[in-house]
Amino acid sequence: MDKSKKRLSEVSEFISEYSAHLMGCGVHTSRVVRNAKRIGNAFGYTVTISIFPQNIVLTVIDSEKQEHYSKVTDIPRLPINFSHNSELSALSWEAYDHHLPFSALQNKYHRILRQPTIPPFIVRIMAGFANASFCRLFGGDWWAMGCVFFATMIGMFIKQQMTDTGINHYLIFIVSAFITSLCTSITLLFNTTAETAIATSVLYLIPGVPLINGVIDIVEGYAITGCARLIQASLLILCTATGLSFTLLLVKDNLL
Repeated sequence: MDKSKKRLSEVSEFISEYSAHLMGCGVHTSRVVRNAKRIGNAFGYTVTISIFPQNIVLTVIDSEKQEHYSKVTDIPRLPINFSHNSELSALSWEAYDHHLPFSALQNKYHRILRQPTIPPFIVRIMAGFANASFCRLFGGDWWAMGCVFFATMIGMFIKQQMTDTGINHYLIFIVSAFITSLCTSITLLFNTTAETAIATSVLYLIPGVPLINGVIDIVEGYAITGCARLIQASLLILCTATGLSFTLLLVKDNLL
Protein backbone atom coordinates (compact mmCIF):
# COMPACT_ATOMS: atom_id res chain seq x y z
CA MET A 1 0.00 0.00 0.00
CA ASP A 2 1.49 3.36 -1.03
CA LYS A 3 1.63 6.36 1.27
CA SER A 4 -1.49 8.11 -0.07
CA LYS A 5 -3.65 4.98 0.25
CA LYS A 6 -2.34 4.34 3.75
CA ARG A 7 -3.14 7.89 4.83
CA LEU A 8 -6.62 7.63 3.28
CA SER A 9 -7.37 4.41 5.16
CA GLU A 10 -6.02 5.80 8.46
CA VAL A 11 -8.12 8.96 8.23
CA SER A 12 -11.19 6.93 7.24
CA GLU A 13 -10.77 4.54 10.17
CA PHE A 14 -10.40 7.48 12.52
CA ILE A 15 -13.44 9.36 11.24
CA SER A 16 -15.51 6.18 11.42
CA GLU A 17 -14.53 5.51 15.04
CA TYR A 18 -14.95 9.19 15.93
CA SER A 19 -18.45 9.35 14.43
CA ALA A 20 -19.57 6.10 16.07
CA HIS A 21 -18.41 7.34 19.47
CA LEU A 22 -20.29 10.61 19.08
CA MET A 23 -23.49 8.77 18.15
CA GLY A 24 -23.06 6.41 21.08
CA CYS A 25 -22.67 9.17 23.65
CA GLY A 26 -25.82 11.03 22.60
CA VAL A 27 -25.11 13.51 19.78
CA HIS A 28 -27.79 14.30 17.22
CA THR A 29 -27.13 13.00 13.73
CA SER A 30 -26.59 16.23 11.80
CA ARG A 31 -23.86 17.32 14.20
CA VAL A 32 -22.01 14.03 13.72
CA VAL A 33 -22.26 14.40 9.94
CA ARG A 34 -20.95 17.98 10.04
CA ASN A 35 -18.05 17.04 12.31
CA ALA A 36 -17.08 14.07 10.16
CA LYS A 37 -17.13 16.12 6.96
CA ARG A 38 -15.13 18.89 8.67
CA ILE A 39 -12.35 16.50 9.68
CA GLY A 40 -12.29 15.03 6.17
CA ASN A 41 -12.00 18.50 4.65
CA ALA A 42 -9.10 19.27 7.00
CA PHE A 43 -7.10 16.52 5.25
CA GLY A 44 -8.36 17.32 1.76
CA TYR A 45 -10.89 14.50 1.55
CA THR A 46 -14.59 14.41 0.76
CA VAL A 47 -16.68 12.46 3.28
CA THR A 48 -20.04 10.86 2.59
CA ILE A 49 -21.69 9.29 5.61
CA SER A 50 -24.96 7.47 6.22
CA ILE A 51 -26.04 6.93 9.81
CA PHE A 52 -28.48 4.19 10.79
CA PRO A 53 -29.79 3.21 14.22
CA GLN A 54 -27.12 0.51 14.77
CA ASN A 55 -24.23 1.37 12.47
CA ILE A 56 -22.51 3.95 10.30
CA VAL A 57 -21.61 3.61 6.61
CA LEU A 58 -18.73 5.91 5.72
CA THR A 59 -16.90 6.62 2.47
CA VAL A 60 -13.91 8.94 2.30
CA ILE A 61 -12.90 10.10 -1.19
CA ASP A 62 -9.55 11.44 -2.33
CA SER A 63 -10.60 13.38 -5.41
CA GLU A 64 -7.02 14.21 -6.40
CA LYS A 65 -5.87 10.57 -6.47
CA GLN A 66 -9.26 9.21 -7.58
CA GLU A 67 -9.30 6.83 -4.63
CA HIS A 68 -11.83 6.04 -1.95
CA TYR A 69 -12.14 4.00 1.25
CA SER A 70 -15.38 2.67 2.70
CA LYS A 71 -16.05 1.48 6.22
CA VAL A 72 -19.05 0.12 8.16
CA THR A 73 -18.87 0.64 11.93
CA ASP A 74 -21.24 -0.45 14.68
CA ILE A 75 -22.44 2.27 17.03
CA PRO A 76 -21.43 1.35 20.61
CA ARG A 77 -23.81 1.63 23.55
CA LEU A 78 -22.29 4.35 25.70
CA PRO A 79 -23.59 6.49 28.56
CA ILE A 80 -24.70 10.00 27.67
CA ASN A 81 -21.62 12.22 27.86
CA PHE A 82 -22.01 15.96 27.23
CA SER A 83 -18.30 16.51 27.82
CA HIS A 84 -17.36 14.24 24.91
CA ASN A 85 -20.09 15.89 22.85
CA SER A 86 -18.61 19.37 23.22
CA GLU A 87 -14.90 18.51 23.29
CA LEU A 88 -14.96 16.18 20.30
CA SER A 89 -16.95 18.73 18.31
CA ALA A 90 -14.38 21.37 19.24
CA LEU A 91 -11.66 18.96 18.13
CA SER A 92 -13.14 18.83 14.61
CA TRP A 93 -12.95 22.62 14.41
CA GLU A 94 -9.38 22.58 15.70
CA ALA A 95 -8.42 20.06 13.03
CA TYR A 96 -10.04 22.22 10.34
CA ASP A 97 -8.88 25.66 11.50
CA HIS A 98 -5.32 24.78 12.59
CA HIS A 99 -4.63 21.92 10.13
CA LEU A 100 -3.56 19.51 12.86
CA PRO A 101 -1.25 16.69 11.82
CA PHE A 102 -3.03 13.35 11.87
CA SER A 103 -0.93 12.03 14.76
CA ALA A 104 -1.76 15.10 16.85
CA LEU A 105 -5.45 14.69 16.06
CA GLN A 106 -5.35 11.07 17.19
CA ASN A 107 -3.51 11.95 20.40
CA LYS A 108 -6.00 14.68 21.29
CA TYR A 109 -8.91 12.34 20.53
CA HIS A 110 -7.63 9.57 22.80
CA ARG A 111 -6.74 12.09 25.49
CA ILE A 112 -10.36 13.26 25.53
CA LEU A 113 -11.61 9.67 25.79
CA ARG A 114 -9.24 8.98 28.71
CA GLN A 115 -10.48 11.89 30.77
CA PRO A 116 -12.00 10.74 34.07
CA THR A 117 -15.76 10.61 34.19
CA ILE A 118 -17.96 11.88 37.01
CA PRO A 119 -17.74 9.42 39.95
CA PRO A 120 -20.87 7.21 40.20
CA PHE A 121 -21.68 8.33 43.74
CA ILE A 122 -21.72 11.97 42.60
CA VAL A 123 -24.18 11.00 39.85
CA ARG A 124 -26.37 9.27 42.46
CA ILE A 125 -26.35 12.29 44.74
CA MET A 126 -27.16 14.73 41.93
CA ALA A 127 -29.96 12.48 40.64
CA GLY A 128 -31.36 12.36 44.17
CA PHE A 129 -31.38 16.14 44.46
CA ALA A 130 -32.95 16.49 41.01
CA ASN A 131 -35.77 14.10 41.81
CA ALA A 132 -36.34 15.68 45.22
CA SER A 133 -36.63 19.03 43.46
CA PHE A 134 -39.22 17.59 41.08
CA CYS A 135 -41.13 16.30 44.10
CA ARG A 136 -41.16 19.79 45.62
CA LEU A 137 -42.11 21.34 42.27
CA PHE A 138 -45.21 19.13 42.07
CA GLY A 139 -46.31 19.93 45.60
CA GLY A 140 -44.44 17.38 47.72
CA ASP A 141 -43.58 18.26 51.31
CA TRP A 142 -40.16 18.02 52.95
CA TRP A 143 -40.67 14.48 54.26
CA ALA A 144 -41.64 13.32 50.79
CA MET A 145 -38.61 15.06 49.30
CA GLY A 146 -36.32 13.25 51.73
CA CYS A 147 -37.80 9.87 50.88
CA VAL A 148 -37.55 10.57 47.16
CA PHE A 149 -33.92 11.63 47.56
CA PHE A 150 -32.81 8.42 49.26
CA ALA A 151 -35.02 6.16 47.12
CA THR A 152 -33.57 7.73 43.96
CA MET A 153 -30.03 7.12 45.19
CA ILE A 154 -30.89 3.46 45.83
CA GLY A 155 -32.54 3.05 42.44
CA MET A 156 -29.66 4.80 40.69
CA PHE A 157 -27.17 2.51 42.43
CA ILE A 158 -29.10 -0.56 41.23
CA LYS A 159 -29.23 0.89 37.71
CA GLN A 160 -25.48 1.53 37.65
CA GLN A 161 -24.66 -1.94 38.94
CA MET A 162 -26.95 -3.67 36.46
CA THR A 163 -25.57 -1.57 33.60
CA ASP A 164 -22.01 -2.57 34.50
CA THR A 165 -22.95 -6.25 34.29
CA GLY A 166 -24.37 -5.86 30.78
CA ILE A 167 -28.01 -6.67 31.56
CA ASN A 168 -30.60 -5.69 28.95
CA HIS A 169 -31.33 -2.00 29.42
CA TYR A 170 -35.09 -2.44 29.15
CA LEU A 171 -35.00 -4.83 32.11
CA ILE A 172 -32.76 -2.36 33.94
CA PHE A 173 -35.40 0.37 33.62
CA ILE A 174 -38.18 -1.92 34.86
CA VAL A 175 -36.22 -3.06 37.91
CA SER A 176 -34.89 0.43 38.71
CA ALA A 177 -38.36 1.98 38.52
CA PHE A 178 -39.82 -0.78 40.68
CA ILE A 179 -37.17 -0.56 43.40
CA THR A 180 -37.19 3.24 43.49
CA SER A 181 -40.97 3.56 43.70
CA LEU A 182 -41.18 0.69 46.20
CA CYS A 183 -38.67 2.41 48.48
CA THR A 184 -40.59 5.67 48.13
CA SER A 185 -43.84 3.93 49.09
CA ILE A 186 -42.69 4.09 52.72
CA THR A 187 -44.19 7.58 52.65
CA LEU A 188 -47.60 5.88 52.79
CA LEU A 189 -46.93 5.13 56.45
CA PHE A 190 -46.68 8.79 57.33
CA ASN A 191 -48.88 11.85 57.04
CA THR A 192 -47.15 13.15 53.92
CA THR A 193 -47.71 13.69 50.19
CA ALA A 194 -47.13 10.02 49.31
CA GLU A 195 -48.78 10.08 45.87
CA THR A 196 -46.54 12.92 44.69
CA ALA A 197 -43.46 11.22 46.11
CA ILE A 198 -44.13 7.91 44.35
CA ALA A 199 -45.02 9.57 41.05
CA THR A 200 -41.88 11.75 40.96
CA SER A 201 -39.46 9.12 42.24
CA VAL A 202 -38.99 7.58 38.78
CA LEU A 203 -38.50 10.80 36.82
CA TYR A 204 -34.73 10.31 36.74
CA LEU A 205 -35.37 7.44 34.31
CA ILE A 206 -37.09 9.60 31.67
CA PRO A 207 -34.84 9.41 28.55
CA GLY A 208 -34.72 13.12 27.77
CA VAL A 209 -31.70 13.06 25.46
CA PRO A 210 -33.05 10.38 23.05
CA LEU A 211 -36.39 12.19 22.94
CA ILE A 212 -34.80 15.52 22.08
CA ASN A 213 -32.34 14.01 19.60
CA GLY A 214 -35.13 12.04 17.93
CA VAL A 215 -37.14 15.19 17.29
CA ILE A 216 -34.06 17.08 16.06
CA ASP A 217 -33.13 14.24 13.69
CA ILE A 218 -36.61 14.10 12.16
CA VAL A 219 -36.79 17.87 11.74
CA GLU A 220 -33.37 17.92 10.05
CA GLY A 221 -34.25 15.10 7.65
CA TYR A 222 -32.72 12.06 9.33
CA ALA A 223 -36.06 10.33 9.72
CA ILE A 224 -34.82 6.75 10.14
CA THR A 225 -32.44 7.57 12.98
CA GLY A 226 -34.92 10.00 14.54
CA CYS A 227 -37.80 7.53 14.54
CA ALA A 228 -35.54 4.81 15.94
CA ARG A 229 -34.51 7.09 18.80
CA LEU A 230 -38.10 8.06 19.55
CA ILE A 231 -39.18 4.40 19.52
CA GLN A 232 -36.36 3.45 21.85
CA ALA A 233 -37.20 6.33 24.20
CA SER A 234 -40.89 5.35 24.16
CA LEU A 235 -39.99 1.77 25.07
CA LEU A 236 -37.85 3.00 27.97
CA ILE A 237 -40.75 5.15 29.22
CA LEU A 238 -43.03 2.12 28.93
CA CYS A 239 -40.54 0.05 30.95
CA THR A 240 -40.41 2.77 33.61
CA ALA A 241 -44.21 2.80 33.78
CA THR A 242 -44.22 -0.99 34.07
CA GLY A 243 -41.88 -0.92 37.05
CA LEU A 244 -43.97 1.78 38.70
CA SER A 245 -47.13 -0.24 38.03
CA PHE A 246 -45.71 -3.22 39.92
CA THR A 247 -45.27 -1.02 42.98
CA LEU A 248 -48.78 0.42 42.66
CA LEU A 249 -50.20 -3.10 42.51
CA LEU A 250 -48.45 -3.94 45.78
CA VAL A 251 -49.52 -0.80 47.66
CA LYS A 252 -52.87 -0.10 46.01
CA ASP A 253 -54.81 -0.82 49.22
CA ASN A 254 -52.87 1.90 51.04
CA LEU A 255 -53.45 4.39 48.23
CA LEU A 256 -57.23 4.09 48.32
